[in-house]
Amino acid sequence: MKFPMLGDIATKEIVSIDQEGRISEAIELILEYEHRNIVVTAPDQNYILSVLDILALKAQGFDLQKRVKEIPLTPIPSMQRSKNVLDTLAYVSEGIEYICVINSENRLYGLISHTDIINNIDPDTLMNNYRLQDYLRLGKRMKWIGKEEITFKLLHDMVQGTYDNAIIVEKMKPIGIITTKDLMMLIKRDADLNKSVENYMSSPVESVSKEISVKEALEFLKKRRYKRLVVVDEEGKLAGIVSQKELVSLTYSHWAVLMKEYQEELSEINSMLMHKNREYENRASFDSLTGLYNRYKFSELYVTAYRTMLQRENKLSLILLDIDHFKRINDTYGHNIGDSVLKRITQTLKENIRNIDIACRWGGEEFLLLLPTATLQSAISIANKIRENIHAIEMEPTGGVTISCGVSEVRIGEEMEEVVERADRALYLAKNSGRNCVKSELDL
Repeated sequence: MKFPMLGDIATKEIVSIDQEGRISEAIELILEYEHRNIVVTAPDQNYILSVLDILALKAQGFDLQKRVKEIPLTPIPSMQRSKNVLDTLAYVSEGIEYICVINSENRLYGLISHTDIINNIDPDTLMNNYRLQDYLRLGKRMKWIGKEEITFKLLHDMVQGTYDNAIIVEKMKPIGIITTKDLMMLIKRDADLNKSVENYMSSPVESVSKEISVKEALEFLKKRRYKRLVVVDEEGKLAGIVSQKELVSLTYSHWAVLMKEYQEELSEINSMLMHKNREYENRASFDSLTGLYNRYKFSELYVTAYRTMLQRENKLSLILLDIDHFKRINDTYGHNIGDSVLKRITQTLKENIRNIDIACRWGGEEFLLLLPTATLQSAISIANKIRENIHAIEMEPTGGVTISCGVSEVRIGEEMEEVVERADRALYLAKNSGRNCVKSELDL
C-alpha cells in the first residue's frame, strides 16, 4: 500500500489575505470562493480565519472594517511537502483541520485539508464491514432545532457551541439544514435575523441510513462534496451526524491495521532495530549516572530552543550550578556517597523545573539548566529556589550539601559558548562570595 506525499495532494490554489487586509475583504473572498475559511498570511506564521470567527465578531458588534491582524487568529501548523500523508495523523487527532505545506526553503507551497485527505483515500481499503451507527455522536457534534427557532438566536448558539451547522427537525425527522456559510450569506445580504430559520434553511436534506458502511459513506461525501453526513434510522428520524473529520480518523485507523497486517514478517526485526536504536541514542544522549542529558545532547537541544526563542520572540536563560566542596565529599566519604549526592541533586532539580526546561549534567559536579521563555530575573528566582531546596535536604552521612549558581540570559546572535561563559564567570563570582549563593551576569 502506497501513501501519497503531502506535496502530491496539497491544494496549491490557496485563498488568502494578508494580515493587513480588512475583515470585510476576507468576507468577500470567503463568499466569492465558497470557502468556510481563509488563510491569513504573515511574515513568520500563517493563520486561519474561519466563518465561525467572523460570526462571533458580528455577534459582538465588532467593526468589520478593521484589519485582520487586530483579531485573535488560530495558527496553522506547517509540514514539509516531502512528508507522508500518515504524518498528518497527529494533527488530525488534535482536531486541526488545516496544515500548511512548505517546500525545502520553508515557503508556503500549498494547503492540506480533510477534504484533500479524504479525496486521496482508496475506497478498496476502507471498512466495508463497519457501519455508521457505530460512530454516531448525536448531540455532541451537531445542533438540532425546530423550524420556529429565531435565526439570530441560532447564530448566537452556534458561536457559543462552536457548531458549524444545525439540523432543522419536525417530529425528529430532518426537514432542513442551515450552516455557517448560510449565515454568512444572510449577514452579507443584511437579512432580518429575527425571522425563524424556516425562512432561510436549505431543504430538503439529503440523508443516509445508519446501516451504510464507511466505504459507502466516503463515496457519498466524495460525490456530493459534503462536509458531513446527516444520518437517519429505519423510520427516517434523525439518528446523528458524522463529520468528514471522523471518517478520516476511522479510515486511517484502518490503514494502520492493514499496514500492521502487511508487515507482520518485518515487525520483529523492526522491533529489534528500534530497541537497539533507542539504546544507542540513550548512550549518546544521556548521562549514565544521573539520567540527565549529557553535554553533547544539550548542545543539540540548545539550537532548537534558540530557534524557538527567535520565532516566538521569547526570552531564554541559563543556569550553571556547582556542588560546593564536592571533592571533599568524595575524599571523606568515598565515591559511592558522592554518586548518591549527585543523584539526589538530580532528583531535586527535576522537582523544581518545568516540563519545557532542559537539565544537563555538564561535567563532574556541574549541572546546566536551559529555561525557555524565562527572563534573567525569573531564572535568578528559579536558581535561588533550587539552591534553598537543596540546602534543606538532609543526606546521610554528609548531613547536607550546598550549591552555587551562575545565571545568564541568551542574547540574539551569540553562540552557546558565550552564554555558558558568562554563566561560568557568574558562578566563579558566587564561589568567591562565600558559596551557597546565586550570582548573575548583572553582577559581573
